[in-house]
Amino acid sequence: MNTVIVSDVHLRVAESGQASMSDFVRFLRGLEWGKIERFIILGDLFDFWFEYRHVIFSGYFDVLRAFADMADHGIEIHFICGNHDFWAGRFLEKQLKFSLHWEPMRLQLGPHRVLLVHGDGLNPKDVGYRIYKRIARRRPVVWLFSLLHPDRAMRLGQWVSGRSRHLLSAKDPRLGSEVAPLQEFARRTLAGGEADVVLCGHSHYPVVEEFPTPNGPGRYINAGDWLVHRSYVVWDGSEFRLESYSNEQRATSNEQ
Repeated sequence: MNTVIVSDVHLRVAESGQASMSDFVRFLRGLEWGKIERFIILGDLFDFWFEYRHVIFSGYFDVLRAFADMADHGIEIHFICGNHDFWAGRFLEKQLKFSLHWEPMRLQLGPHRVLLVHGDGLNPKDVGYRIYKRIARRRPVVWLFSLLHPDRAMRLGQWVSGRSRHLLSAKDPRLGSEVAPLQEFARRTLAGGEADVVLCGHSHYPVVEEFPTPNGPGRYINAGDWLVHRSYVVWDGSEFRLESYSNEQRATSNEQ
């Protein structure tokens, strides 16, 4: 049975995000669900997400419905929370049957010990971000934000998220500020024998690289992003493949 892994989808309800979201919904529904055991999100599924007690953002309806159908089909859905997912919670767990992971996830895939992380906070220069993360997840802060009307909350959240994303972005994804720190984290982790495969997101740069482990070659795989690369990773039971949602797949999905 296959495992499918995506990262940094950054779903946005604004008009500028509709094409990306529509493609992602078609991608989800175009997968062969009968051949998939688990679907893993390596963080930043939403550009902004907040859970009110009685309100869910309607702009995400199509993608939430697709995930609900996947869960009803028996597919495990794992969500490793990233720097845009501080406020994931009860709705995703109860209604969509997401398994939320606030710490790195470890998984045995075939002979491989796999470590899955989003990648935020691994850059030694991210001191300010680590402080912000602690503050943002505190209950008084969450309660204060919940007092905002949902429409205002979405506008504010997307503005803050957009600024954060643009500060980290680079014209050439290979030169992004998070590429080298994640590569170094993977190299150290593999060299220390903590895993055979390290899977990350966050840098928005899809890549597969080989580094030594005490038991032979290990791999660092970055799933990339959906915004630019439409990239994802598949474990097919024998190997990992870094793939991209192509124009041909889009056309096929549109015909269904």
